[in-house]
Amino acid sequence: MSTLTYLKSFFKDKDVASVTPTSRFCVRHVCQPINFSKDITIVEYGAGAGVFADYLLENMSAASTLIMFETNALLFEKLQDRDDPRIECYQQSVEYVDEVVSEELIGKVDYIISGIPFSFLDEAVQADILQKSREILRSEGHFLAYQTSGHLKEPLQRVFGNIQTEWEWRNIPPMTVYQAIN
Repeated sequence: MSTLTYLKSFFKDKDVASVTPTSRFCVRHVCQPINFSKDITIVEYGAGAGVFADYLLENMSAASTLIMFETNALLFEKLQDRDDPRIECYQQSVEYVDEVVSEELIGKVDYIISGIPFSFLDEAVQADILQKSREILRSEGHFLAYQTSGHLKEPLQRVFGNIQTEWEWRNIPPMTVYQAIN
């Protein structure tokens, strides 16, 4: 995925928070807690053009599932270029995640990866998305996020009651990496 596509999306869409794809270092850092040795279900918020999808699909088992949300039309089109039976793509806001994922997955998702710019959302919308995320995650499921600052720490703490943060400096811009366990 070219930086040019991200630049176009950044200037045309107020919800695109980066001018470059996430670095491989940041992808690996965010995905470090994922146990790829078993069949898993992962939901990705703000999938972009699929930088995380490429890494996840390379490491996931054949019976695992990746559900991706992306609202930007140009980036969503790039996601759909993948022909893999393990993926589902939705061009909808994650505000509706509990309505979009199948009912049998509620409370059974293993991991949520989020790159959506929470700082662009008002406090009530942030809380709603995080609460819905908690509801679709299984017990001991992980909410994994990366953001350009530490602004997500308190909202995650309020909803999940636990939070770990680290920095990934090998990304443009550097990212705060969050992990909360349900």
